[in-house]
Amino acid sequence: MQFYKEKLLSPGQLKRLSEHKYSCTTNSLLDAFLQPWWDWLVSKVPLWLAPNLITVLGLIVNIVTTLILVYYSPDAKVEAPRWACFLCALGLFIYQSLDAIDGKQARRTGTSTPLGELFDHGCDSISTVFVALSACIAVQLGYYPTWMFFQCFCAMTLFYCAHWQTYVSGSLRFGKVDVTEAQFTIIAIHLISAIFGPRVWMMEIPYIDGFLLKYLIGVMTVVCALANLYSIFSVIFTGGVGKNGSTVAGTSVLSPIIPFSFVVVPAFIIYRKSAEHVYENHPALYILAFGMVAAKVTNRLVVAHMTKNEMQYLDSSLIGPAMLFLNQYFNFFIKEYYVLWLCFIWVTLDLLRYSSQVCLEICDHMKIKLFRIPVGDHRNVGPQLNVAEKNEMSFVNFGDTDINSFVHRSHGHRTGTTVKRRLSSSSSSSWL
Repeated sequence: MQFYKEKLLSPGQLKRLSEHKYSCTTNSLLDAFLQPWWDWLVSKVPLWLAPNLITVLGLIVNIVTTLILVYYSPDAKVEAPRWACFLCALGLFIYQSLDAIDGKQARRTGTSTPLGELFDHGCDSISTVFVALSACIAVQLGYYPTWMFFQCFCAMTLFYCAHWQTYVSGSLRFGKVDVTEAQFTIIAIHLISAIFGPRVWMMEIPYIDGFLLKYLIGVMTVVCALANLYSIFSVIFTGGVGKNGSTVAGTSVLSPIIPFSFVVVPAFIIYRKSAEHVYENHPALYILAFGMVAAKVTNRLVVAHMTKNEMQYLDSSLIGPAMLFLNQYFNFFIKEYYVLWLCFIWVTLDLLRYSSQVCLEICDHMKIKLFRIPVGDHRNVGPQLNVAEKNEMSFVNFGDTDINSFVHRSHGHRTGTTVKRRLSSSSSSSWL
């Protein structure tokens, strides 16, 4: 691991990235019903608004509304104001909607590039952490620290595994109950907490003695996670498109498990070994700190997939968790709460530095702008592409899974200016 590189992407990686074509299959139940809303919404967006700007605006809304909830309940035990829960539901809905139309906006303006896919997945990796954390606060899971740990890291793991599968098979795949369904479930959780108050989750379900309503969330999480993981690992172990069933980069299909284990395992060990109970006392800060590390590792996996490159095991963001680990090893030389803040600041800045440098290198290579559409680029292609998109969507078959390359509405997956369309192509759901 080299601490700092003047260039993160080699010329070969940039070349392969510029040739990358997005591929996805989906059977999402909700996407078909939401398409008219997304089509109407994107038609109201001005053509001068850059797709990446739409993505990041949605992410900012999601982060701000979640941080308001964290402010009122940093330990996930204090009952947050009902209006804060409603604000979180609204923020997630706005994020979900904007994340769904950025790809459509790219096609309307003729500005589809591989950077759009990468930027979208990067924002989604961060959003996953905040969405999972907000749901835990809404049902006061701070009283069940291990359960809260499982809920948050389950979301991060599922997101990472989805891209692990993509790294192996070359195609992102979604099931019938996947991201879009998960997002609207969490929106419903926030709305229930907003209407009845977070204490409603302590209510016992009739005819089931001692079974609280919040337990139902845990059961749903386990069932959906196992179903998704079964589907994902079935592809990982049998769907390698590289030589001898390897990944797109020709590496072992099991290699991506190592970088992510460097995030989850230390997070659990530090939580269990803390004499000051740093996680139990500050769960929101703890989840955000390790969540940013998970987001960084996931971003590197996405870059490795799009550039068909081997993924390095070690990362500079791991210095943050190492601070906490070494502090425990040397018998808590510094108060753990302060070290946790140092860890959070470090991993956040490291993630921002990596993301911005990768985006700038791609922009420089492809001669494009990240948040701006050059004047005149959309004047002629906008209306025609919009009509083509509507025609394409009228033929969408949501049950088909045979797809190579296509453009879909999915949360900014904007890949390539030349796309092969099939009448049987599916429309993808968003990933948190």
